[in-house]
Amino acid sequence: MEFVVEKEWLMDNLENEEFIIIDCRFDLNQPELGREQYKNSHIPSAFYFDLKHQLSGPITKHGGRHPLPDIDTFRIEIEKVGIDHSKTVIAYDEGGGQYASRLWWLMKYIGHEKIYILNEGFSGWKAANFPVTTEIPEAKPTNYKVNIQKEMLASFEEVKEIVENTTEQSVLIDSRASERYLGKVEPMDKIPGHIPGALNKVWDESLHEGSFKNEEEQRERFSEIDKDEPVVVYCGSGVTATPNYIALKMAGYSDVKLYAGGYSDWVSYEDNEIEKGKVSRGE
Repeated sequence: MEFVVEKEWLMDNLENEEFIIIDCRFDLNQPELGREQYKNSHIPSAFYFDLKHQLSGPITKHGGRHPLPDIDTFRIEIEKVGIDHSKTVIAYDEGGGQYASRLWWLMKYIGHEKIYILNEGFSGWKAANFPVTTEIPEAKPTNYKVNIQKEMLASFEEVKEIVENTTEQSVLIDSRASERYLGKVEPMDKIPGHIPGALNKVWDESLHEGSFKNEEEQRERFSEIDKDEPVVVYCGSGVTATPNYIALKMAGYSDVKLYAGGYSDWVSYEDNEIEKGKVSRGE
């Protein structure tokens, strides 16, 4: 057990007071839906974390559509629900995996070791007829010592250097849907296309029916990339890139960074170049 847990395992450990369960359900088109879903039905003892309010910071000119939260603010949020370094944290969303993965990445970034994603999410939990509740759990606030893992995050300047420096060996991976990567459509950002030189590995291909694929399957997805190469993964705004980040770690890549601002940050700088069409290794 390193990245994910199964619903049966969580059911067996549901009464364990050392576990903190976080419901991360969210809908980009209906920002209040996840919170309403939580109020109507959630896994017993789960707390709710909202993408916009707990897992992101305020939007500014640069930084993307879902900037990382201020770390002190995020620390206070996890302290409120009783998370300290002794706790095992289980994150779930509806089953898509992207919102739970965002919490997974943030917890790892601040130095938390015991953080896992529930495979199949709430959909799988309900399908198994496991218990649900409307009861809001009582929190036991804690203190949390943050230990930032700087090597997990790529800055805009680092990405700019990768694009402009032909001797830079880092691989850029765009996690968005292929039609957005190719520049055929762009429903959210002002310019269609992708960051120059980026490969396209669509984020949801890291999962199958709500569960993360196994290590061998993840290695196959990234087979054209040498495991010794540094990799920077991005998406539109630092959310759907996180399943790919996890998939790369599952596949054995050690030097992996998230460009959290993503494409929405890249296009916020008017002088940045944009590329369209498919990029293959060697181009």
